[in-house]
Amino acid sequence: MGKIIPQCLAQLDLRKSIVGLATGAAAIYLLYKAIRAGIKCKPPLCSNSPICIARLAIERERHGRDSGEIRRLLNSLECKHDEYAKSMILHSITRCVYLLEAEASSCTTDDISLVGEMLEDKDNSVKIQALNALKAFSGIRKFRLKIQEHSIKVLELISTIWDTELHIAGLRLLNSLPLPDYVHPQLRRVMPALMEIVQSDYILSQVQAVRLLSYLAQKNDLLYDILNCQVRSNFLNLFQSSQPGCLLLEVLVFAERLSEGRNSAHYRAVKWHYSEQSLHEALFGDESRLADRLLSLVIHPEEEVQIQACKVIVSLQCPQDLGSRPSTCRPSHSYFKNGE
Repeated sequence: MGKIIPQCLAQLDLRKSIVGLATGAAAIYLLYKAIRAGIKCKPPLCSNSPICIARLAIERERHGRDSGEIRRLLNSLECKHDEYAKSMILHSITRCVYLLEAEASSCTTDDISLVGEMLEDKDNSVKIQALNALKAFSGIRKFRLKIQEHSIKVLELISTIWDTELHIAGLRLLNSLPLPDYVHPQLRRVMPALMEIVQSDYILSQVQAVRLLSYLAQKNDLLYDILNCQVRSNFLNLFQSSQPGCLLLEVLVFAERLSEGRNSAHYRAVKWHYSEQSLHEALFGDESRLADRLLSLVIHPEEEVQIQACKVIVSLQCPQDLGSRPSTCRPSHSYFKNGE
């Protein structure tokens, strides 16, 4: 009897161990099944989530088939929806255009017009998503001319609605397009608004606005309008080394293009007059401290900023039409006193 009890206990412990191992193995197997099922699980085609669209794009591209997703979304956009639903549809269209380029290329100019009509919506979020969708379509060359037709409306939105996200979306769209000459009158009207965005405290919209102005500064018929635009007394704070490198680089490119433009023979053939609070006086006037800011940026931690600051200094010292004759290049007293 004394020997039987220890044997029974030993067998009981063994059975417990076996049961424990079996239970653990079963748990691991069930966990494996759950993970595998989760991986294989495919959301319904009607899902508008980025994950669904990405999976759809990969699967359809692999099999060389048209998913019809963009067409379904565009057809849905023609129906009546509340503002939130329209925003989500436009957001999904944007995603699809980037992910399903072949399908996006098969769209028509009527589809572009449909998206453009959403810029008239009363809700800002719908306008923003429409701008993003047009920006996505602008990557397809054949749609650019059609999208250009909305340039005046986009400029109107940027200049009349103070919304940072709308500014960023609208300016990104404009910066992706060559702007036709017929837009120039509207550009003159919105110049003060663009300059206000440049002087705001929102880096992304500032970068986009300066980038657009740099492009416009190369247009002879717009250069004076830009230079005579009113700016705040602290405008040169944009050239402080404490500013983000991405913004500094853009404002330095802007300054270089303005300097080159005003030094061109075409521009200097006319005697221009500027107001005391103009951008011209802030950058190139006798009382401007731009030179000091530029010299401090020559030792900026970012090499691109250093190089661009040097380019601006060179453009200030040597007028463009005299660049081929170094002996005649001389520093202007407005920028570098006593030739420093």
